[in-house]
Amino acid sequence: MNTLMDTAAKTDENSLEQLGLLQTIVDNLEDGVLILTETGELVHSNASAYNICSQINPYSFNENLVPSVIWKHCKSLIKNQSKCENSTIWSEDIVVDRSFIFRLRVRHFNLELSEKPLLLITIENRYESLKNAALSEAYKYRLTQRETEIWSLYRATSSYKQIADKLFITVNTVKKHIKNIRAKQQKFYPA
Repeated sequence: MNTLMDTAAKTDENSLEQLGLLQTIVDNLEDGVLILTETGELVHSNASAYNICSQINPYSFNENLVPSVIWKHCKSLIKNQSKCENSTIWSEDIVVDRSFIFRLRVRHFNLELSEKPLLLITIENRYESLKNAALSEAYKYRLTQRETEIWSLYRATSSYKQIADKLFITVNTVKKHIKNIRAKQQKFYPA
């Protein structure tokens, strides 16, 4: 896997230390982060990006190959760069299946260590983000374990029927739990 440290091989000790800290932060993000040159060469990829790219294109992804659906958006940004400002962000959702929806964001940026402009690609797993938000809300509203399960599925855009089928309960039971969850939320945010 390429690293920012490889890119910084000729910098001073202080810059290397700062770059090491930056790399640690990027590598521990939940969102995937790819840094590419405008020719598609991989400069850096965190573990999340590697995992997400493997899910998007499981049969042809390797360490230096960016899935074609991602590269297509990068090329669109490069092609239209004269019409766009450097701060323009191209954003698109990539749907692999219901549980794998990714939000892709691509933008240009310059790094002092690189002579050429680079592309910063962030990839958010929407399903995981919604699930984490639901878990946070479950803690905040003091939901029961069953309410938490139902709320997590509900926030991940599952229908009442899908929730019922997945948890082997009736649709009416799902409705009752959602009603109880809404009542608990109202305690925090009364109308």
